[in-house]
Amino acid sequence: MLTRAVDTVTRVRIDIGGGLRLFVDIDGPGLVPDGATMVERPTVLLLHGGPGSDHSWYKSSPVELTDLAQVVYYDHRGNGRSDPGSPADWTLDVWADDVVRLCDALGIDHPIVIGESFGGMVAQRYLARHPGHPARVVLASTAPRFDLDLVTAAFDRLGGPSAADAARQFWTKGPEAILDYLVHCMPLYSVEPGDDAALGRVVMNLEVMGRFQTGEHMSMDLGPGLAAATCPVLVVSGEMDPICPPEMGEEIVAALLNAEVTFVRVPDASHDDARPRASDAIRSFITDRAGVP
Repeated sequence: MLTRAVDTVTRVRIDIGGGLRLFVDIDGPGLVPDGATMVERPTVLLLHGGPGSDHSWYKSSPVELTDLAQVVYYDHRGNGRSDPGSPADWTLDVWADDVVRLCDALGIDHPIVIGESFGGMVAQRYLARHPGHPARVVLASTAPRFDLDLVTAAFDRLGGPSAADAARQFWTKGPEAILDYLVHCMPLYSVEPGDDAALGRVVMNLEVMGRFQTGEHMSMDLGPGLAAATCPVLVVSGEMDPICPPEMGEEIVAALLNAEVTFVRVPDASHDDARPRASDAIRSFITDRAGVP
């Protein structure tokens, strides 16, 4: 739960050290009345995808959680409305450590962390580097490594050669090839038409996207670090996800050697709609493990 001083704050920039401020958006109280006492609610910390974007994607396809917990959205350093910091710090290790820094600044103990897509990659490094910190973790539509051939084959299967070519160009060249990707690949992120206005609402830093996408993302191998995780973990994969195919979810499950793992493979779901379609499983995971009545 957040410290009482910020229970009622909706949006605030929080200094996590060194003068770097993260943009934070808090939904719901941390304390609720229960007869003659106030009861602490669990805190859910949402790690958004991208990289480079803000947390607004979560609000375009929400999973209702505020009846179960206090929900904290934030933008990673260099992303969205948060301070940019140094480009040298736009790495998974720094973003993972920022989860702990933010929790320390807000007074959050043992959060429930939900990481989606790129946010799920950050959450995997967080699990590896700080295994005793979270109460439990949800890894949605994410992967422990990037397999360009697997991704382009998935786009080819779902969208044909034009989608496969646009994907290969984008994932090797970065933002300079984004226009064709938006036309041919982005529609495949959801099985059904999504919120057309969602992309226009995003506050984007293309420099962060390009630096990560053509750099660390291409060579990362997060699987070995997951053996350190000991808290319960829920892994969610969409059956039709071309970016983080369900095979990647299976690799994550296999790498979580010392954690209690639940794997939900969502049929007829792609990258963006797997988490919303798994909302019952996510709510059950939080309720069962958090002891929420």
